[in-house]
Amino acid sequence: MKENMPKNILAFGAHPDDIELGCAGTLRKHVKAGNNVYLCVLSEGQEAGDPKTRKVEQEESVRRLGAKELIWGGWVDTKFEVSKQSINFIESVVARVKPYEIYVNYNDDSHQDHRILVQCVISATRYNKRILFYEDYTSYNFQPDIYVDIEESLEDKLYIVSAFESQVNRNFPSGQKMIDGVKAIANFRGFQARVNYAEGFKSIRYLRLDI
Repeated sequence: MKENMPKNILAFGAHPDDIELGCAGTLRKHVKAGNNVYLCVLSEGQEAGDPKTRKVEQEESVRRLGAKELIWGGWVDTKFEVSKQSINFIESVVARVKPYEIYVNYNDDSHQDHRILVQCVISATRYNKRILFYEDYTSYNFQPDIYVDIEESLEDKLYIVSAFESQVNRNFPSGQKMIDGVKAIANFRGFQARVNYAEGFKSIRYLRLDI
């Protein structure tokens, strides 16, 4: 692929808002750079709210992000399975999008859907050259080895995440709001990367293609 050609970027999420919390700042930078961003959301997140509401919120976030397409998986929240059918679906999405780079949630995670999705994605993308884990609130032991400076897209990320009104208005046990957490994490990862705000990623495989 020529460096001046638009690249296809694919992000997987188990539920509405997973992708946005983990990498909306980076995806927004891809959009601004002229790349084609695709989101594949496997379920409507019905265990954490009204599925119709969450679906509308996800569609609004995609509009705010400026992504090219939202792909729904039709899987059932909390009932994901590692199966040939699941892996075949992921493979079909990858084959259609032909992504330059793939993002998925981290494998060490307290939510079973996240762990299972990662297993399916790893199996389905065994021949892809650039695959990155993003972090979620349910991630454990996340130690990034790649950082993206998102200072220029932080406000965009907050605006995109705020599309999920049914989720951002819920307090964490500490009383903290989701939007506060998004900015705090970006600030912490920025401190690690020696910039103001960043998103951190852990590479599964990351082949340099620019030299």
